[in-house]
Amino acid sequence: MHHTLLLCLGLLLAICLLFTLSQRLRVPYPILLVLAGLAISFIPGLPLLEVEPDLIFLIFLPPLLYEAAWFTSWKDFWKWRRIISFLAFGLVFLTSGIVAYVSWAVIPGFTLALGFLLGGIVSPPDALAATSVMRDMSLPRRITAILEGESLVNDASSLIVFRFALAAILSGSFVWQQAAGSFLLVTLLGIAVGLAVGVVFYTIHRWLPTTPSTHTVLTLVTPYVMYVTAETWHVSGVMAVVSGGLFMSYHSSRIFSPINRRQGISTWTTVGFVLNGAVFMLIGLELPVITGALGGYSKLEAVGYGLLISAVVIITRLVVGMLGSPFSHWISRFIEVSDANPGWRGPLVVGYAGMRGVVSLAAALSIPLVGNNGQPFPERNLILFITFVVILVTLVGQGLTLPLLIRWIGVEDRDNLRPEHEQRNTARHHLTTVALTRLRALYQPHQRNHNGLLDTLQKKLEKDLYLITHQMQPVDHPHIERQVTEYQRIYTELLHAQREELRRLRGQEEYNDELIRHLEAHLDLEEEKLTLFVEAQHQPTPQTLHEQQHNT
Repeated sequence: MHHTLLLCLGLLLAICLLFTLSQRLRVPYPILLVLAGLAISFIPGLPLLEVEPDLIFLIFLPPLLYEAAWFTSWKDFWKWRRIISFLAFGLVFLTSGIVAYVSWAVIPGFTLALGFLLGGIVSPPDALAATSVMRDMSLPRRITAILEGESLVNDASSLIVFRFALAAILSGSFVWQQAAGSFLLVTLLGIAVGLAVGVVFYTIHRWLPTTPSTHTVLTLVTPYVMYVTAETWHVSGVMAVVSGGLFMSYHSSRIFSPINRRQGISTWTTVGFVLNGAVFMLIGLELPVITGALGGYSKLEAVGYGLLISAVVIITRLVVGMLGSPFSHWISRFIEVSDANPGWRGPLVVGYAGMRGVVSLAAALSIPLVGNNGQPFPERNLILFITFVVILVTLVGQGLTLPLLIRWIGVEDRDNLRPEHEQRNTARHHLTTVALTRLRALYQPHQRNHNGLLDTLQKKLEKDLYLITHQMQPVDHPHIERQVTEYQRIYTELLHAQREELRRLRGQEEYNDELIRHLEAHLDLEEEKLTLFVEAQHQPTPQTLHEQQHNT
């Protein structure tokens, strides 16, 4: 027990240090975590890390899916629903089928059912890996929306392929018609279970008194209840978590108070970071366990098979991605589409951003050690090794070259959306104007003059409106630049002075620590607003972005 606890603490410490290093090196942290886990696994004397297969889905999958569903934009998801559905279902099934027949034809001893099992494992890309690679790049919103929406649903389709292939291997029989009907049934019932559990927790959050702590715990419990309930009834736990997560996210503004919502988001950001980091580290740490039990295959043969399957999944996605543009143009004659002429740059990026990660490893590790007959599961370790090679090739190889590809082709924003900071400033301008208008309508000038608090509120809103108006002006104006610099310097000095005074008050008995922490949190929010203000002023204008892309 002590050994396991120390191992988990060491893993968490390594994840934090490696993430910090990735920020310095400007390398996506999933890539660095995988390579670090791989390097650590070769250190002599370290114990082999073996993960219980049955616990992989139960521990990691529900919260990761729930977090992805929670932060998914429903508006973007619905706008690009057709391409997302095609990638999440059509491309996954196509990739699984091609991988199944290629592995059946090339790998000795591989059956078609084992091929579909491998195809279901390696077919879904990982959105976290792609978005972490593209985070610092000026990409159109449609690309990230499509990748995030695809990853949210393709986990369900790939895992359903995986489950049916696994059942066929264990039972020794497989009927296509029965499998298709069962697929539809478990998908729809999984969605129904997720929505039903979501309604239950919606009622709890809406009508029962909850503190921020109990609210946060309830949100952590919710995905596990959705997943376990669905799996207990032998329907899709993945679809239950996805549908329930989207439902809860859509209604979050109605059922969560501001402080509950803020604390919940902070908690989930941390939980998601830890779980994703742990799984990416496990990808590297599991290699010695996998290679040590390849059986009748040499390491060279296993690497060759892994590279072959990697090439299959990469080429399949690229070809399908590039065919998406002419298909959209053709299908627009019959149905309304979001973009009838998407060009070739966006589809190329979407096709190349097919990095595998968390779900593929979790599915591979969840393969049982023995079959129903008590014999070792056929080709389990070879499947694990091929999965590891596919993850390594796509995550590291494509992850490091994707930014180069994006810079080389110069992806254009075909939606002509305003930059995010401009949208934020415009929305804040609307909200502040509405508040001022309502204040002046509710209270006459003589009432505000007799109520110092209302007068202060009006001045605060006017000050906020003034600052927002400054943010909406071009930053390249010398006068505005000087004002921003002076404002930042003086306000930072004021906040520093207030923090010093808080430290002095902390030592006096009349001020308790809870009060000090509350005031410190208020200063943190003010400093965060200052940071956002300065960052917004230094965001590149659309003309600057166009010039940068032209120069590239």
